[in-house]
Amino acid sequence: MTVPSTSDLPDVLTLGYSFCPNDTFIFHALHAGLVAAPLPVQEVLEDVQTLNEWAVQGRLPMTKISYRAYFGVMEEYVALRSGGALGRGVGPLIVTKEERADLNGKVVVSPGALTTAELLLRQVYPDVQVVRLRYDEVMPAVQRGEVHGQPVHAGLIIHESRFTFPQYGLQKHLDLGAWWEGETGLPLPLGAILVKRSLPDSVKVALNGAVRSSLEYAYAHPDAARGYIRQHALEMSDEVMQAHIDLYVNPFSLDVGEEGERAVRELFRRAVAVGAVPGSDVPLFVELP
Repeated sequence: MTVPSTSDLPDVLTLGYSFCPNDTFIFHALHAGLVAAPLPVQEVLEDVQTLNEWAVQGRLPMTKISYRAYFGVMEEYVALRSGGALGRGVGPLIVTKEERADLNGKVVVSPGALTTAELLLRQVYPDVQVVRLRYDEVMPAVQRGEVHGQPVHAGLIIHESRFTFPQYGLQKHLDLGAWWEGETGLPLPLGAILVKRSLPDSVKVALNGAVRSSLEYAYAHPDAARGYIRQHALEMSDEVMQAHIDLYVNPFSLDVGEEGERAVRELFRRAVAVGAVPGSDVPLFVELP
């Protein structure tokens, strides 16, 4: 691996993250220049599935990504210890319009092949038929009962959809986070912040510190980011916006910790076991001094 000198670094570091309140809450201070960073940061906001696909292309030097997608790009990227989304009670849900005992062989709408949610879905229901839509189009498709003329039996929902699915007349079929916790006793890894492994170690460490400082600033100044979060929260109510932050931003977001590392290793082991990704011995997280 060729490590660039500091003179090879870009003038501005592009950082990709989602429109979701947990991401805009965490990254507002870094984006706004309110905390120190080794390079100026320019944000690019996209849905997580797009960011997952861009990471496969190696498009951004620093990006939010689903842990499932991370496992496929580990040779090029490494996860920061700060800024990610792990936790308990945070998992994706399978929702249906009508009560169903078993979904094997049925059509389930998924928010993306590279999402942690779909990896869990296939562990519980290995024989589902998957149709993929952007995450905010999943619930309307289940409500209609069809997509592109194909019948739909269930949907896999993530992000704020966890709070709003009853508004679509849908019911919870299975909480995949609760299933994971029951299986492993561990928190569920959802998303990570990655940086290119080719960046100098000192820059990777400094970026980890900058992300942590950005989150600490958000906690210390809770109103500072409110306008930025609202700008990107689409039609979300203030109550749902705050519930989203409260659920997905937690101590694991400050530092993944030993328990979080064990959870990520277990998810990776399972992804390898089902043939979703190849095995790898590269370090999962940036090593701090």
